[in-house]
Amino acid sequence: MQDCDARLSISEPSLAAYFQRRLEDCAKEVDPPPQEDTCWYLSQLLDRFGRSEDFFAWEEGRYGLRPLALLYGDASEARDDRERCLLLQQLGDMALFLGALFPLRYERRGIRQDYFIGMGGGAYDYLAENARHGRHIFAELSAAFATMLELVAQACTSDAVQSNEDILSLYEKWLETRSPLLARQLRALGLEPESPLTLQ
Repeated sequence: MQDCDARLSISEPSLAAYFQRRLEDCAKEVDPPPQEDTCWYLSQLLDRFGRSEDFFAWEEGRYGLRPLALLYGDASEARDDRERCLLLQQLGDMALFLGALFPLRYERRGIRQDYFIGMGGGAYDYLAENARHGRHIFAELSAAFATMLELVAQACTSDAVQSNEDILSLYEKWLETRSPLLARQLRALGLEPESPLTLQ
């Protein structure tokens, strides 16, 4: 995306402010663009998960990632609705973050993006009906989860030169989804998605 400038400005006081600007820039190319509140929520999510202590869970004497399926199980066994909402928010946020930033890693393990869409979209759908605050944000995240995955991925992507393998993977993903955001990423790399791709 040519309009989606990845440079970090000294005038930005925090990582959250940086991601807020990135998300707002990238959101201009989404139709319809997400609400300002939703971009703010996503910038806070990215800022929070930028710190390892907020991303990893301490279990069995070590830090690790709690699998989404176990988070879902925890939520279904929650003692009350407040606890259920907290766990489902964590599930939705993790599904969005992992699905946007590490899709190839999980795909190699047989976990496709529709898994993240189902888990995260379902979690946010519950929150849209039951959360105490931010229901409109959760409703938008649920309804447009696949688009939000692409938006977060784009906001976190630098304009650095990518390897042929990365470009080919991006092209294959575009072939599968025909996503306009992925098409713009390919064009920003100087490739026209509708034309046959040749790498040297």
